[in-house]
Amino acid sequence: MAQRTHLGDAECSIAQALDVVGDWWTLLIVRDTARGLHRFDELQRELGMSRKVLAERLKLLVEAGVLTREPYQERPVRHEYRLTPRGRGLLPVLVALQDWGDTWILGEGEMTATTQEASKEAGRVHALLGTRVPELLLPDRFGELRDPVADTPFTVLYCFPGAYARAESYPPGWAGVPGAKGCTFESCTYRDQLAEFTAAGATVHGVSTQRPDEQREFAEHEGLRFPLLSDAELGLTAALRLPTLRAGGLSRLKRLTLVLDRERVVREVFYPITDIEASVAAALAAVRAAGQGVSGGSWPDTP
Repeated sequence: MAQRTHLGDAECSIAQALDVVGDWWTLLIVRDTARGLHRFDELQRELGMSRKVLAERLKLLVEAGVLTREPYQERPVRHEYRLTPRGRGLLPVLVALQDWGDTWILGEGEMTATTQEASKEAGRVHALLGTRVPELLLPDRFGELRDPVADTPFTVLYCFPGAYARAESYPPGWAGVPGAKGCTFESCTYRDQLAEFTAAGATVHGVSTQRPDEQREFAEHEGLRFPLLSDAELGLTAALRLPTLRAGGLSRLKRLTLVLDRERVVREVFYPITDIEASVAAALAAVRAAGQGVSGGSWPDTP
């Protein structure tokens, strides 16, 4: 087992937490488990670490109650590693670290709800093309759990920073944050074109990190007829490493759109979005074009 120095400060929660996740490998394992990599070989291949070190870190995380070890094969016995509720409690930590890195290491230190097309952040989001969304459930505006990927040939998943029924609910200075304005317009544009998306075989889902009751009030105020999903616990955000900004005490999704097929594969990525109306039109055009080559509801293979 790797040698560890216990920090010994029983009164400091930061020190106690670092006793569990103070090694960079442990947080990277949590990151990749949240992304849907659960088996030893998957994690080892993705992280590029030695099997010995990986085995040590997995043992540590299981003992700390961050991961649970579940058998998936009997002969020989093999196990999967999945986040426990304690482990999922680390997702906001990962998102905060990513936000800090995007802002202060990859970015210019300014709060923004968008990015430049050539930025490394945009490159990370576009790298989702061809990957699968892990299986997870998010509460809708009524608190009922839903899969963000619908059982229709396509799902258009548009992520937005926040939209409220009352103007006073927005964080102070919201209008001055680049890329933050336009969430109501975006949702209403999808509302007005919903029949066209439905005819093309697509379900529309809006996602923000707002509470379900806030989403419900907004949806009822604007007459939305499609689901808004709450990622307040950041499960989807961490799973896809979606970009965020911190405003009003919350981590908020930056504006982006993903088009998914029924097999959970990301087939189109729109980020950054500088023209909301054009982005909705582009999502509809992508679904229509793909639908022409679909057989049995599965997107055609991409090169």
